[in-house]
Amino acid sequence: MEVWYHGHSCVQLTHGGHSLIIDPFISGNGLAVTRPEDVKVDHILLTHAHADHILDTVPIAKANDATVVATFELAAYMGWQGLKTFAMNIGGRTSLGYADVEMTPALHSSGIVLEEEKKIIYGGMPGGFVIKWAGFTIYHSGDTSLFSDMKLIGERHSIDLAFLPIGDVFTMGPEDAATAAAWLGAKSVVPLHFDTFPPIRQDAEKFAAGLSQQGIRGISMQPGEKRVLEA
Repeated sequence: MEVWYHGHSCVQLTHGGHSLIIDPFISGNGLAVTRPEDVKVDHILLTHAHADHILDTVPIAKANDATVVATFELAAYMGWQGLKTFAMNIGGRTSLGYADVEMTPALHSSGIVLEEEKKIIYGGMPGGFVIKWAGFTIYHSGDTSLFSDMKLIGERHSIDLAFLPIGDVFTMGPEDAATAAAWLGAKSVVPLHFDTFPPIRQDAEKFAAGLSQQGIRGISMQPGEKRVLEA
């Protein structure tokens, strides 16, 4: 399976002629090297409704005739933009045809801010995803603080690769993310949600190196970097 990191919290997974992307925020990220028009996917998974996680959803979905998977409220909003959607919610599971997806909790907020109108559209509960595909179990936590049910997620799933935010301020920072990695029992962890903006500058290499003391493989990826996940 190919893992392609587009920066911030945007991850693309590809295997066997299928591809999905999580939280497409590319055109608004000055560190990104990929263009939205370069992305070819079947599905778009959204963890929550903040702009730095949904910005490029509409153009990518329309260019690929891709289906957007999100909470009921966010799926409704994306449907109003003329997109194909599949609504689900925390604790729900579904099959994409090539991968099985479960939506997990996250402790964060979720809303679409309309600056000119000075309005905020409620985006439903924030969440994460457990993806089971081609014999791998992959967890993307979405934006979240540390929460004890991560232990339960780890107990119920043998996680090969976890994507966790480390930026602090808006999400958990490196120390809490390291605890999350241990609670999840993940074999490998890729840090997300850092360096994009000044308040969330972090040393991802230091975080990844520190995980080795817990027997976890830390993988610091740069925007545009691809890796192959092997059994």
